[in-house]
This record gives sequence, C-alpha cells and structure tokens, in this order.
Amino acid sequence: MTYSIVARDPATGELGVAVQSHWFAAGIVCWARAGVGAVATQAMALVEHGPLGLELMAGGASAAEALAARLAADPEREHRQVAMVDRHGGVAAQTGSSCIREAGHRLGEGFSCQANMMRRATVWDAMHDAFVAATGDLADRMLAALEAAEAEGGDIRGRQAARVLVVRAEATDRPWEDVLVDLRVDDHPDPLPELRRLLTLQRAYDRLERAEELELAGDVDGALAERRAAMGMVPDNPEIAFWTAVSLAVHDRLDEARAALAVALPADPGWAELVRRLGDQRMMGLTPELASALLS
Repeated sequence: MTYSIVARDPATGELGVAVQSHWFAAGIVCWARAGVGAVATQAMALVEHGPLGLELMAGGASAAEALAARLAADPEREHRQVAMVDRHGGVAAQTGSSCIREAGHRLGEGFSCQANMMRRATVWDAMHDAFVAATGDLADRMLAALEAAEAEGGDIRGRQAARVLVVRAEATDRPWEDVLVDLRVDDHPDPLPELRRLLTLQRAYDRLERAEELELAGDVDGALAERRAAMGMVPDNPEIAFWTAVSLAVHDRLDEARAALAVALPADPGWAELVRRLGDQRMMGLTPELASALLS
C-alpha cells in the first residue's frame, strides 16, 4: 500500500526518509533522529518499529542489528515491510512473505527503496535508479525516487498522502534545529507535486532566514540578494514579497520595494494596513514617512 525510501547523504551525513501512499496521513511511516538513523515502517505497519528501531540504533546497534532485533520481537513480521539506515550509512530492509504483491525492496549504497501493493514489480528498481541518478540535496533526491515510483504506476489504489523528513548528521543541543525538512501532505489528490511545491516554498523561506542573518551581520547586499532569490523561487507569494519590499524600502531601494509590494497588496487589504502599522510603531526600520512613500 506504500512506497518509501530511507537514505543517508554521503556528502553531508544527513539522514532522511520519504513516503507516498493511498492512506490518510501516511507520514506516520517516517521516523528519523539526528545523528542516529531513519526508519520506514509500512505494509501492515507496526508503528513502534520506527521509534524503537531508532532507540536501538541510538544505543549503538547497526541498521541490520536493529532491524533483526525488532523483527525477532514481532510475531507478525511476515506482514511487515521495514527499512532502516544508520548514521554510518548501513542499511537493512525486510519485505515479509505475506506482504500484498507486488512487493519488494532494493538496497543501495546508504539507502533502501521499498514498496508493497504496487501495480508493477518494477517500482523499487525504478526508485533505486532515480535516486542514484538524481542531483540536489537529500530531500530532492528522495523526492525524485518517489516520483519515479509513481511513474511506474505506484500504489495499486492510487495516491493520497506523502511526507519527506530530513535530519542533521549530528544532533545538537538545540533539538528544534535538528530537523532540516519535515513536510507532509496528509490528504490530496496528487500529493507528490504538492510536496514538491512545499519543498520549494520551504527553500524560499530558508533564504529569508539567511537574509535576516546577513542583515544582522551588516551585509546588506548579500541580504537583498537572498530576498530577491526567494521571490524568484515563489514570485506570487505575498508574504515573501511583503518582507522583501520592507527590506528594500529600508535600504533605499524604494522603486524596487514598491514593485515587490505590488505582489502582496492584491492578495489582501491587510498588507497595506500592516505597512502603516509598522511605520506608526517604527518597527522593522520603517517610519510613518517611509511607510507612506512605500504605499504611494
């Protein structure tokens, strides 16, 4: 009923897992922990294989050892499909003999692709080949594998939900920053294009955050370049356009600021009012006079 991939990026050490299924909120398949590993648990899924598999790997078990231990404790293991990758790139997978056909998996160097209840028995090989051939970061490459699975016919029931989850190679003392990507589509007629859209949107917002860091460091040109790049990625997004306009205005690029603001204003009259309020309260570098000029 599901196809998924677990993987470690050999260049960065990042760990990830991604899934698509015809099942509401299928992202429950995906489990990952920074500096530990990633797990996909599916078919007649026993969800606890995810968190408990991670606990075993956190305690020093390899992916193969963790999977073997979990399956040994599962009397219904022949109905399960589980894959794990550890922080060193070790991978292991199980496709139980009672999984609904077409079902299977394929291991690669630092990753595993697995699927069950597929239209064709070519899905997991297609995923493998797509991941190997793909460029970009780990999220991009895993999403390419999912897209290849769908191109092969995918789930025999169709499409409904998807998720991509990526964590850092090493855990930090700020666990809220250890998850690099966690995007999910819980119920959608075409979840993979929607997931791709959300990934693009996240990257645009990541550029906004980078812009703020550069502004605080005094690199105005670098900050504005990041804001322009963010707008280029999602040119119709009013939020990104608005804050780009504010930054441009504050840094004496008023004509360009008005052009950016023109993207936001038609979306909701509240954007114009927000400019006025920021000016009145002298926030984000705006003054009443500059706010008025921006809106003129």
